[in-house]
Amino acid sequence: MGKKKLKRFAENATFSNMFQRSFEALDEEGFELKGRWREDFFGNNNPIVLELACGKGEYAVEMGEDRPDKNFIGIDIKGARMWKGCRYTNEKGLTNVAFIRSQIELIRYFFGDKEVDEIWITFPDPFLRRSRRKKRLTSPQFLQRFKPLLKDEGIIHLKTDDDTLFAFTKEVIETYNHPVHLISTDVYKDQLTGPVTNIQTFYEKMWLKKGKPIKYICFSLNKAQMNDN
Repeated sequence: MGKKKLKRFAENATFSNMFQRSFEALDEEGFELKGRWREDFFGNNNPIVLELACGKGEYAVEMGEDRPDKNFIGIDIKGARMWKGCRYTNEKGLTNVAFIRSQIELIRYFFGDKEVDEIWITFPDPFLRRSRRKKRLTSPQFLQRFKPLLKDEGIIHLKTDDDTLFAFTKEVIETYNHPVHLISTDVYKDQLTGPVTNIQTFYEKMWLKKGKPIKYICFSLNKAQMNDN
């Protein structure tokens, strides 16, 4: 492991808004903020928004700056990437942004029932091989993990350049009758507004330079239909 990564890992441990737990610790001790993020960490009753596979945390950070009336939490396993967003929030004194270094499969350990209002999934690994479909963050397996922690009226945003992931997500939504609020095969051509187009991640800028259209789906979970399957 390079010296830069080691330095960043060490600095991550000093940030008060960075949480890192091993599976063994979570399984044995639980997580102290589960169900109590608003009361014990953010100190307010504002909505909680997650950015999954957050990388450098571009969405969590920029939305956190723009929306002080909401709380944002970025989740990723790659601590060296999250270091950038975490360091920025500390330098800027953003108290409504936090980060969790963990596998997203363990998300249920970190949040209580109906504690989350929104989920953003921006340019995740599409896991193109058919045998790895269950690892896609919009797969039925992952949506089932999100179901308990997401409020009944909560929404999920997917933003991607990948045709396979986009088509797969549409198929899952149709199969389970999840309500769709907005869908676009080209967010810039359709002139969508707000964080959908105002915030561009590192990967989005890269794909835009290559002329790839950026796709977007906003949907809720049909929890009753999920119970039946």
